[in-house]
Amino acid sequence: MSTPFASAAPYYARHRPPYPPEFHERLADRFALDGSQTLLDLGAGPGTACLPLAPLAEHVYAVDPEPAMLAEGRRAAAARGLTNITWLTGDDAGIGRLCLPRIDLCVIGSAFHLMDRTRVLDDLDPLLAHRAGIAIVTPLDRPGDPEPPWRAVVDEVRERFLGPGAPPGEPPAEYGETLGDLLAKSAFSRIETHVWEQPIRCTAEQLAGLQLSFPYSCPAVLGARADAFEAALCRALLEHDPGDAFERTLRVGAVFATRPRR
Repeated sequence: MSTPFASAAPYYARHRPPYPPEFHERLADRFALDGSQTLLDLGAGPGTACLPLAPLAEHVYAVDPEPAMLAEGRRAAAARGLTNITWLTGDDAGIGRLCLPRIDLCVIGSAFHLMDRTRVLDDLDPLLAHRAGIAIVTPLDRPGDPEPPWRAVVDEVRERFLGPGAPPGEPPAEYGETLGDLLAKSAFSRIETHVWEQPIRCTAEQLAGLQLSFPYSCPAVLGARADAFEAALCRALLEHDPGDAFERTLRVGAVFATRPRR
């Protein structure tokens, strides 16, 4: 069955910002990635997390429920000459059915808030090697945080096409704070947290493409109005800033979780 993410997939792959390089560097250092490990990227999308990590691993299993996302990942891997990634269709409910080998590190992006998190952590316990760990990455934007001036332009055009109301599907404000409590009750109760500030600069075309990567404003939702939405948003953004330079700063957090030392 096709999902909204099917139509969003090419925009997701092209316009979602990558994780900051510091995340990959810290992850590689913390888990001593040296080309001998087996990694699992759960909820991989088009490989945002695992593509930069693949050169540091022996093999990577990228799992996502949306085939269109995996197709984008395969294309990106081929363009980079990466041959050590297996792209698997699956979701958080079927980890045990994937017949995966022993895993040394599992990476999960912001899709973790959409999963049955307690069950996922329970299912990962027998799959992960004794000294293995989990890295959960999440945006840390909060209600009330300063917004870039162009954000109001995006909101106005989106509401004009899709109606008023906050976009659905975003991680709740308290999501980052509850991760520690959740992990403390799991087998992976030894945690450390990291936060990075990531400056982003993009054009009106890139910002419009970013909106089409979200499930609440993707082409499947907009239907025949998708091209008009993209054109209207680009036009409104350029009227707001004819210089075509739109900046923002993302706060990205990561929780590294391992089993307690014995």
